[in-house]
Amino acid sequence: MPNSNSSLLSRPAAVLLLATFCCLLWGSAYPAIKHGYAMFGIARHDVASQMVFAGVRFVAAGLLLLLAACVMGWGVRIKRQDWTSVAGLGLSQTALQYIFFYIGVANATGTKSSIMNTTGTFFSVLLAHFIYHNDRLSGRRMLGCLVGFVGVAAANYGPTLLQPDFTWAGEGSVVLAAFILSAASIYGKKLSQRLNAAVMTGWQMAIGGAVLLMGGWLAGGHMADFTLPSAALMAYMALLSALAFSIWSALLKHNPVGRVTIFNFLIPVFGVTLSAIFLGEDVFALKNGVALVLVCVGIWLVTAEKRVTRPAPAVLEPARL
Repeated sequence: MPNSNSSLLSRPAAVLLLATFCCLLWGSAYPAIKHGYAMFGIARHDVASQMVFAGVRFVAAGLLLLLAACVMGWGVRIKRQDWTSVAGLGLSQTALQYIFFYIGVANATGTKSSIMNTTGTFFSVLLAHFIYHNDRLSGRRMLGCLVGFVGVAAANYGPTLLQPDFTWAGEGSVVLAAFILSAASIYGKKLSQRLNAAVMTGWQMAIGGAVLLMGGWLAGGHMADFTLPSAALMAYMALLSALAFSIWSALLKHNPVGRVTIFNFLIPVFGVTLSAIFLGEDVFALKNGVALVLVCVGIWLVTAEKRVTRPAPAVLEPARL
């Protein structure tokens, strides 16, 4: 992004509003996907058609971002040496991750999916410990991971400990998708340091979406004909992806990871609330409430930065209004 946007995107108020907006969009994806399957006649076990559905969404989202980049005058050209990196990001962050994510959402409730997907935050913390020398696990972070995983376990509590409310096709696939996304995001942050975040995101979504689309078609996947309501839903899902991923990538580029990822705790809050509103799911079950609280506390513990008192001149600390 242009240098003039750097100071704007690092302002606390901007981070608060933009990060919350991204989490709201991502939280709305859970009921939107469920409704999309119903509108396009896609069965829960029809993986090929789910790939086609995801492919259409992300190709459209990628093209929207690239079009916006052209309108803004940023240009969409990528240097030859960066194509392999961007393509790899698209194959992992969009194609592979969303294969598992869409399978998982098809076989689990929107409420459970939004809670299980928060494991991505804890995976990011664990991976960063082994990748970055200045991002080691502290006692606070280890406690946060423990509390968060206990929350995830609470969401999957079944009639007995030997009969958990958990399936590999449902909740397991969402967790695997969260792990892939956390690993790809660490690589994407590094790549965004030399590329425009919106252009990078647009190309990786278009590439990953095309792989999903072609793979689904070749495997026999299909979607019912578009109607006005289903087209409007698909347009919304493409737009939410384009906006959320590009804004989030820009925030990560211009801010410390901890300052941005702390807002991840809002995704299950929005996801659970919107699933209750639009899907009529029972989110007031005791285990769901306990899981949501524990997961949010866990994410806060691993991402909240301790305030450090500095005797530096006032000019070094931007005014907060």
